[in-house]
Amino acid sequence: MAERRPRIDQPREGGRRWSMPSVLTEEAFGVVSEKFARFMGTPYFLIAMTVFVVVWLLWNTLAPEGLRFDPYAFIFLTLMLSLQASYAAPLILLAQNRQADRDRVALEQDRSRDERNLADTEFLTREVAALRIAMRDTATRDFVRSELRDLLDELEERGLVLVRREDLREGDEASVTAGDGTPDPPT
Repeated sequence: MAERRPRIDQPREGGRRWSMPSVLTEEAFGVVSEKFARFMGTPYFLIAMTVFVVVWLLWNTLAPEGLRFDPYAFIFLTLMLSLQASYAAPLILLAQNRQADRDRVALEQDRSRDERNLADTEFLTREVAALRIAMRDTATRDFVRSELRDLLDELEERGLVLVRREDLREGDEASVTAGDGTPDPPT
């Protein structure tokens, strides 16, 4: 069987390369640190840590000499608590940094949403103002009636008489005259 030679004009086939396990990704580590920081802030952790220290102290002071593993100075207990604190502090800081990043993103989204709401409110305010201005220029029913009354009064002052069509009979149209004696044009 002939050995397959790589071709230059084609991309290489994906071979298995070593990649970091998914457990060790930055996101997974951040999630674990947040869970740890949340747990350390609970009363359960404080109670458990208090019980652990009290049991440690009682065991190493009241137990028989052969069963004690940390004599009176409690050096090993101090080492354990220091080790726990040395890991807890960076994990808590990492969790705080991730929370600060989330807060920053939420703040940017809130700011952009507020800007859109402000722009919408300003647009609607301009529209309402334009409608109010347009309504002032629009002739209302009362305005039209008063203008028609003024026109009727002006016509009566000139001596013109207005007669409704309904009031006229067919033969009476020609006999209706204006104040100067000339017949009115048919209406």
